[in-house]
Amino acid sequence: MHPANKPKRITSWHVIGAQLSHFRRAARITQPALAERVGLHEDTIGSIEQGRRPLKIDLAETLDELLDTKGALAVAVAKVPEREKLPAFVQDLVEHEEEALTLLSYQNQVVPGLLQTEPYARAVFSSLYPPIHEETAEEWVSARLARQQVLQRTPPPIMNFILEEVILNRPLGSREVLRQQIRHLRRCAELPFMGIQIMPTERSKHAALDGPLILLETPEHDQLTYIEGQRISFLVDDPDEVSVYQQKYGMLRSQALTPEESMSLLDDLAGEA
Repeated sequence: MHPANKPKRITSWHVIGAQLSHFRRAARITQPALAERVGLHEDTIGSIEQGRRPLKIDLAETLDELLDTKGALAVAVAKVPEREKLPAFVQDLVEHEEEALTLLSYQNQVVPGLLQTEPYARAVFSSLYPPIHEETAEEWVSARLARQQVLQRTPPPIMNFILEEVILNRPLGSREVLRQQIRHLRRCAELPFMGIQIMPTERSKHAALDGPLILLETPEHDQLTYIEGQRISFLVDDPDEVSVYQQKYGMLRSQALTPEESMSLLDDLAGEA
């Protein structure tokens, strides 16, 4: 589906924002007056009410007191699903990821989120620019780790990850963080439903030099491709387009190291990182 044709997603934040707007109006308080009482800019309150900005739990508690809503906003914020605490551009992926029968991934910059350790995930989010608020980073780390519950599912999805070798040489966070991450990848490579393959840096060319991609098979056996770039992403469901990406991934698997060769390389890198 092309981004321009994608329907607007209604999230918990839109519902909570509508609740806040209703409570504020019922209390006969304007946006500027409420913003002044809580020490925020009027535009911030407007963004929360429109669902563009998440309502933080501490602010929700303050607003409950000011508007005499008996904890309604704080309870609503506490019940927001973990996936909705992720950046908006990754929520479509997570929705399908939770039920996928098959997931095939190629990444060229960082370890895939499903395989990240907590320290590595923190380092990834700390590298974002413009920087994100510390509280937002904590929410995103928590949500990313929650995504990994899919690995405990019964039955688990069949998964294959192709990673550029350069990812395993970049000391994101620190050398020790990288070492722990590589060891975690090596353990994951032993899982019977998962394959991990490394694309050697010395490979002169391969089929996905134009960027990362993820292929998913849904419980209904629909085939999807997820493409992510700089602050943008979209799902492709057109069968002809998805077929092209499947061909691309098939070629990538033949160009990367085998799972056995990749495990041997991970062993070597774990000692060097």
